[in-house]
Order: sequence, then structure tokens, then C-alpha cells
Amino acid sequence: MTAITEPITVPPVPDGRSGTWRRGRVIAAFAVLTAVLLLAHRLVPNWAVNAGSLLETVLPWLGLLVVALLVAAAVRRSALALVALLLPALVWGFTFGGRLLDQRAAGGDFTIVSHNVNDENPDPAGTARALAASGAQVIALEELKKSEIPKYEDALAAGYPHHSVQGTVGVWSTFPLHDTRPVEIMPWTRALRTTVDTPRGPVAVFVAHLPSVRVRLDAGFTANGRDAAIGRLADELAAAPAPRTVLVGDFNGTTDDRGLDPITARLRPAQDEAGDGFGFTWPASLPLARIDQIFVGGVRPVAAWTLPATGSDHLPVAASLAL
Repeated sequence: MTAITEPITVPPVPDGRSGTWRRGRVIAAFAVLTAVLLLAHRLVPNWAVNAGSLLETVLPWLGLLVVALLVAAAVRRSALALVALLLPALVWGFTFGGRLLDQRAAGGDFTIVSHNVNDENPDPAGTARALAASGAQVIALEELKKSEIPKYEDALAAGYPHHSVQGTVGVWSTFPLHDTRPVEIMPWTRALRTTVDTPRGPVAVFVAHLPSVRVRLDAGFTANGRDAAIGRLADELAAAPAPRTVLVGDFNGTTDDRGLDPITARLRPAQDEAGDGFGFTWPASLPLARIDQIFVGGVRPVAAWTLPATGSDHLPVAASLAL
């Protein structure tokens, strides 16, 4: 009898190189999604919950997601994921890389400081003195509490003989002011316009404090009130144009947020043009977003920066401007 021998099947030897291209598909998918969000964030609709504006508020922080995915790709030893991550890394660098450069220069004709001082500030006088120590010729304050206004006035009186307070916002200047008036962006006064008579000619200065926004489970990103006020502020800018305009204040929004489009279509952010880094201002203890802004038109920002923390939950912002 002849024995029947079964053929022996030898399993294939795994190819480690091809395996690195099979692993990490989920990581690669998230990398592509991150790139799409960076490139096409304007296509994310606002509709009822303002999802687009919320995404744009945290847009720079998508860079951390790229870093986290890079770590995951390295742990998985996935060549596929590593290659896919080149896409969001390049898009992020193209979009935000310029903001990481120090674009500040010396010079400028005058410096302006803007600060939401917080109506619960425990040290108004100390805050005012810290702002004056910056050497700014113009200081704009937002969220002034009526009972605390005299403390700011007393602390700034010696160095800033010209000032005006309209509602909860105010401006102090070493240069004369004229044509100061409130700007109606809300039912109560939280914005003003004035003309600063600098030695090199007049500059229209607007100070504004836009309505707050919140993230709520039942309402999403509550930016509708802010957006309506921005529209009214933009209408004021259009109705009374000036050759040289500076708009400062707490906008409760970043310049990446489409809600600020009516402003950014007309004026330029000083921080983007002449700053060093992102210049985050809120919250002061661990700044995560730049919601305090200095916008300019008809003048050139030479340098823009944030000042050290005061008794407020916001950091002050400053810019040196060439007229």
C-alpha cells in the first residue's frame, strides 16, 4: 500500500515593510480630516449652533491634534499615517506659521493700549498704573464699573490729561481728544468713537466691548448677539470713514472667526501684521485665545504685543503705530 502524503503549506513570512503601510488607517483618516477642517473650515455651517465660528475660535489648536496623531503614528509604526500627517502639518504651517515669527520692529509715532479691566478687578488703581507704565500715549479701557471709574481717573490723571468715559468704555490720552461720542452697538453703551489729535494729524479711535459668548449644550456657541453688535459697529465704521482709523477692544472672538468678517474686511489686525506669536489674551492665567484686538486702517503697525497680567481676567494688548 502506498502512503498518501499531504502537502505541507508554509505560511508566508510577514513583510514588515508592507505592514507599515497597512497599519494606522484610522490615524491616517483623522489626519486627512484635520487637513480638511483647516482648509475648508468656512464650509462648516453656523446654522443654529454656530459650529463654524466655534471651530474657527480654536482653529490654531488643531496643531496639537496633529502632534497627538504623530505620536500615535510613531507608536503604531505606521508609514501610511506618517505620510498622511504631512498634509495637515503643511496646511497648518502655511496658515499659522507666519504668526510664530517675531515681526516687531522699532519706531512708530504713538502707542495704544487696550484692556478689558474686568468689573470685578480687585485693584483698579494698580491696573491703571501698570498700563501707564507701558508708556502708551493712548489707553482704552473696557468693562469699567461705574463705582470704580474714579479710581482709574485718579491713577491716570497726571499722565493722561485728556479722557472720556462713555458707559462702560473709556479712553485716556496724552494728546487732545475731540468729537467723542457713544456708538450704539447694544441697548446700553459699550462702544465709543473719538478723534485723537496727534502731532502728525488726527486719528479716529474706536473702543468697543462686544457681547460675551458661551458654549452651551442646549444652544451651542452663543455668538448671535456678538455678531449683531459687530454688524452695527461695522455700519458705524462705514458711515463715518476716516483716513486713519484704529479700533480696539474686547471682541469676544478671534480674527479667524467668520463673525468678525465685517471688521476684518475693512481693517487689519495689528497682531497678525506686527506681532510675535499668537498673542493670546484670555484667560489671563492660561491664555488660550486672542479675543482682545487692535485693528488698524490707514496706519502701519510697527509692533504689537501683550502686556503682563493685571487684576483682570484678560491680558492687555498694545501696538505701536506709524502714521
